[in-house]
Amino acid sequence: MTTCCLSPQEQRLQDEQVAKKSFKGRERVFTILQSFQNLRPKIDVERARYFTESFKETEGQPLVLRWAKALKHTAENITVYIDDHQLLVGRAGVQGRYGIIFPELDGDFLGLAIEELPKRVESPFNIDPEDAKIIINDVAPYWKGKTFHEELAKALPEDTLKLTYDPKNLLSSRFIVNETASFRSSIQWVHDYEKILKRGFKGIKEEAQQKLAMLDPMSPVDNMEKKPFLEAIMITCDAIVLWAKRHAKLAAEMAKKENDPNRKKELQEIAVRCEWVPENPARDFREAMQSQWFTQMFSRIEQKTGTIISNGRMDQYLYSYYKKDHDEGKITDKETIELLECMWVAMAQFIDLYLSPTGGAFNEGYAHWEAVTVGGQTPTGDDATNELTYLFLKSKQEFPLNYPDLAARIHARSPERYLYEVAETIKEGTGFPKLINDEEVVPLLLSKGAQFEEAYDYAVSGCSECRMPNRDTYTSGNPYINFAAAVEMTLYNGKMLKYGDEQLGLQTGDPTKFKTWEEFWQAYLAQQTNFLKHAFIQQQIIINLRPKHFATPLGSSMHDLCMETYKDLHTPVIEGGIDLGYFELIGYGTVVDSLAAIKKLVFEEKKLTMAEVIIAVKNNFEGYEAIREMVLNAPKYGNNDMYPDSIAKDIDREALEFTKKYSKELGVHLDLRLVPFTSHVPFGKVVSATPNGRKAWTPLADGSSASHGADVKGPTAVLLSNFNSKNYNYRERAARLLNLKLSPSCVAGEEGTEKLVSFIRTWCDLKLWHIQFNIINKETLIAAKKDPDKYRGLIVRVAGYSAYFVELSPDLQDDIIARTEHSTI
Repeated sequence: MTTCCLSPQEQRLQDEQVAKKSFKGRERVFTILQSFQNLRPKIDVERARYFTESFKETEGQPLVLRWAKALKHTAENITVYIDDHQLLVGRAGVQGRYGIIFPELDGDFLGLAIEELPKRVESPFNIDPEDAKIIINDVAPYWKGKTFHEELAKALPEDTLKLTYDPKNLLSSRFIVNETASFRSSIQWVHDYEKILKRGFKGIKEEAQQKLAMLDPMSPVDNMEKKPFLEAIMITCDAIVLWAKRHAKLAAEMAKKENDPNRKKELQEIAVRCEWVPENPARDFREAMQSQWFTQMFSRIEQKTGTIISNGRMDQYLYSYYKKDHDEGKITDKETIELLECMWVAMAQFIDLYLSPTGGAFNEGYAHWEAVTVGGQTPTGDDATNELTYLFLKSKQEFPLNYPDLAARIHARSPERYLYEVAETIKEGTGFPKLINDEEVVPLLLSKGAQFEEAYDYAVSGCSECRMPNRDTYTSGNPYINFAAAVEMTLYNGKMLKYGDEQLGLQTGDPTKFKTWEEFWQAYLAQQTNFLKHAFIQQQIIINLRPKHFATPLGSSMHDLCMETYKDLHTPVIEGGIDLGYFELIGYGTVVDSLAAIKKLVFEEKKLTMAEVIIAVKNNFEGYEAIREMVLNAPKYGNNDMYPDSIAKDIDREALEFTKKYSKELGVHLDLRLVPFTSHVPFGKVVSATPNGRKAWTPLADGSSASHGADVKGPTAVLLSNFNSKNYNYRERAARLLNLKLSPSCVAGEEGTEKLVSFIRTWCDLKLWHIQFNIINKETLIAAKKDPDKYRGLIVRVAGYSAYFVELSPDLQDDIIARTEHSTI
């Protein structure tokens, strides 16, 4: 494969000498990386085993107390490891790439999953036969009949159930109105890590002890609610400290046996650090890193958080430790980057394992979102970039790894140097960093009740979301809605070809008898609104059921409002909190383009009849190629064309109106979001051919991006279509994910960097929430699909995260290849 211009990543893959330059000065982390890279992940069953053992012994006790005791039992018994060459220690499972099981979530999936995981196309895992026996014989039987998924399925009304699951097989999703709460204990989350660095878990335990001593011994509420909560906090603090000290003991023992003097010294220092943190406040940068890592890893043991626990604003809460050590000559920038990259390669070994087939389909390529946020503004509204910010960017420019998921906050006054380094990092071609816009996010947070200092201090918490530590309190998984299915149901009077004669949606009438566009539009809106109705019914049930199944004493211990109110973070309503949730619009571009084609060609120009459109899509355009060509040439979203963009805005507005009216009944800001992860692929597999020319069962448009190949007027037109289609007068909006693929040639050299910086400024000025880039040649992707062994290291941006291209399913690979590659910017 030859192209005129390669990205630095492509150049490394093509030129072994260029690749070797990345190793220089990074021998430690590359040695660690090479020890597990490209290995299929293994399932570790210890967390599931010990968690289950504890739960069997604590039947009848308050859930938060049971959870804490299970964490303590796990901390006492789970194997602890110290990897060769590592400077940071603490992992949740076996050495190498691994995933862990959460039977409280997946108890009813376990038998099927253990059998299917090694064969699964999307993100397969291996499991040892003896470990499989432990799961099947010891773990799964206890949880069968106790899981949230089972109770939720029983609670859904019949009309809602048939849009959610296959009524004959409740393990199978319909991918129409999809719940996501059953394959994760919580949506994306960010802890207040600074609290641990400054106080340690000893300080949090002391706070709980003081509160416990002040309870009224005669009060039924204090005895039955507050006391168990505080006891759970104290037990959990003991658990993580005990776990850390087990690492200290292991490091000391390994140091005694170590012959290499340099490694012996490292192990001795590790032992001292683990004996001190996270129990006590961090005293220097190395202790701060180790304390944060212990907290992050123990959070993963505690519960399965959707998109993994994020890391918050690392360049902010670590800066004082770095600055002091750097000024005193205790650490160099090279040593700082090495320590950061020790964390990155440790992160890369934990794989977020989804046992449910739906969860696996939503999160292909071992998806991960342990976001590290850099840049943005301080709580006082000043620019927040510092020396550590640039070291994070430097690491992502020079170290070819898809961890961590780096997110850069941009605002109107972001320094030119910062934007330059962000652009240079993007040009590497690995999809980092994704950008989040303060000019959109901060005002929306303020409109929902945040104070200025809270809104300015938000951290990216997942694919494109954000959290305000100590103020956000909503953790329930949210519905994903297949709006493209609403188009199909409008064409077939409430039915879908995938599901035969089953009446799934409303009977909105025979569209061939509609005389005007308004009649068709109202029929579509009826189907869309019906989906929203059932999504909100789902969510009402979910919000009420979840506290019976999940608790998070570790997460609650780090949240000011939880400690003030004695409430677990999974409590539906926590006084003083802001409950920020969302529902997902899947297939936006597909829907807009389909409706635009019908409006233009059927009702305005009358070049086609509705009957002709329906027969063409019903036959997947086979034998109707001329009709397909006509609809493909109809106006398309993504080109700064107000014809389709106005339809997009109308769809957006109608959904916003619904949530504005009914979210208050849920007690949640259940806002409109366009962030599909990889769900646009499985959602597309249930939707037959659509009137925009899309073939049956193929992926839908992702996020707020244009349909595949539809954006022909350049990337600025894509931005403007996003701007045109937003209803800025509603606060009920949330994240919009926007993917752009650029050829390396259009951003080559200094001129290319300047153009990219200018483009980012334009995106910021338009107040669009999110953007991310693939800087890669289409030929590279095609070559990688054909010969994966030569491209094992190729990293691409997928949907709010980056993954190794060869680890994606063929369908998702084709989806990325099909995205428009813009050659100018």
